[in-house]
Amino acid sequence: MADNLQIYCKNTRSYIDVKGGETLLEIFGRIDIPDMTQRPICAHVNNKNEGLDFPVYTPKQVEFLDRTSSSGRRVYIRSLCMMLYKAVRDTMPGTTLVIEHSVSRGFYCRLSRNDAHIPVTPAIVSSLLDRMKQIADDDIPFSRHEQLTSEVIDKFVQQGLADKVQLLSTINDLYTTYYRLDDTIDSYYGCLAPSTGYIDTFNLVPYMNGFLLLPFDLDNPSVPAVAVVQEKMFQAFTDHLEFNQIIGVRTVGELNETIAAGHSAMIVNVAEALHERNISAIAADIAQRFHHGGARVVLIAGPSSSGKTTFTKRLSIHLLTNLLKPQMISLDDYFVNREDTPRDQNGEYDFESLYSLDLELFNRDLNLLIDGRTVEIPYYNFETGRREFRGNFLKLDPRSILLIEGIHGLNPELTALVDEQMKYRVYVSALTTLSIDNHNWVPTTDNRLLRRVIRDFRYRGADAAKTLRMWPNVRRGEERWIFPFQENADATFNSSLIFELSVMRDFAENVLRTVPHDIPEYAEANRLRRFLSYFNPIDRQITPSTSLLREFLGGSSFHY
Repeated sequence: MADNLQIYCKNTRSYIDVKGGETLLEIFGRIDIPDMTQRPICAHVNNKNEGLDFPVYTPKQVEFLDRTSSSGRRVYIRSLCMMLYKAVRDTMPGTTLVIEHSVSRGFYCRLSRNDAHIPVTPAIVSSLLDRMKQIADDDIPFSRHEQLTSEVIDKFVQQGLADKVQLLSTINDLYTTYYRLDDTIDSYYGCLAPSTGYIDTFNLVPYMNGFLLLPFDLDNPSVPAVAVVQEKMFQAFTDHLEFNQIIGVRTVGELNETIAAGHSAMIVNVAEALHERNISAIAADIAQRFHHGGARVVLIAGPSSSGKTTFTKRLSIHLLTNLLKPQMISLDDYFVNREDTPRDQNGEYDFESLYSLDLELFNRDLNLLIDGRTVEIPYYNFETGRREFRGNFLKLDPRSILLIEGIHGLNPELTALVDEQMKYRVYVSALTTLSIDNHNWVPTTDNRLLRRVIRDFRYRGADAAKTLRMWPNVRRGEERWIFPFQENADATFNSSLIFELSVMRDFAENVLRTVPHDIPEYAEANRLRRFLSYFNPIDRQITPSTSLLREFLGGSSFHY
């Protein structure tokens, strides 16, 4: 092994001489990257995310990343979570911290002792925040360690991390990586920052029965994010968390043990029954409003791969059982002619913009239909990019109800000229409530991305690399056109299924393996494969043909 070698730095587009064994942090300390306004928190090494403690012994391609990159933000948040955990241990010994899910621009946290919930007071939140600030000021290193899993389990037992012990006992890895922060150890499915001094922007605020951990603001990384009110979203999460508690499957470790015990079919059937119950309740609410003279139009919105299409089909069946006659209109048919489509900041057509739709024509047609008039519904020809009329006439009878699926359904401007009483809005999203362990949640975004990777591969002729490449643009569109209007919904349907990542695991892993190592998307594919490795597989054949998951896996009894 040579003492001197070279790495290729993507940031500087140049080769850099390094000494064998130098860490990425040491290398960065002696190079200049003019356009990097913040210091890096991690790096992509040969298109794989690594911490800055990574030692270089052979030639590598390296790209240093700061907190504003997607990989960097994950590293920042993981490090912030460990700081919070240490603060809880230091100020409230014997207390269990549970970081449950993302909501209101932060991460919802609860405290308990001996399985009893601890009411979170402003004084507790203030004490934790003060301790976290001190930990940040002390600039304590996050030290990475890798040991035999059996030895790590012993360490976690000593620290009272029963949830992590349960997980490690079910995934059968020979070695396990963990991190030490002074006297505190923890594990995360990814690297951490070099030290706590890198984590300098955050806040804690009381929220519901717990508190929110708020990282930096995405638009201004120098200040903490500000919480927004999302009571309906929080309630949707809470309902499913109670369900998870009742069936005894709150974490991936518990799910894996249930699968190993031969109870996969039970979990599938119970989760599907929960979906059916919730769809039935929404249909009953719509029917009640309809029979009182309202709810003639049902607007169904949600982000990519949330399962809107299958939800709409299943809702139609339940509306029929309520003696209503569902009729469907596609928002796509109200696109303006292509040359009139607004453009994004790159000069490309922005088909996700609200203003890519002919709002005036759409509102006029809805009002005519509600009034019992006959309307010729347009057809949008995607090949020519123009609207056509092909004699598709629609008239609603006294029991007809319109179902309209599209990303803008919750935006008041979409139906600004339609009487509010005539509208019923449903928000659909995969609000994942399963946790990997008490300090690692399953991100809703990752759940949807894996659904989309599978669907695009099976039905749209798109390989995983293309889906991963396009995902940031999809997310930007959601942030602008969908998420700000979530709380406008009359009903929220959580489309996640507690078993779905186990069902999708093998198929998704195979698709992700097709991503070449020499392209940037490999980093995300590798991260998702690592994430999926925590889940023991379930045979997808036991998933019912009516399941929302079949929209992505195939084998649905619905026609798409």
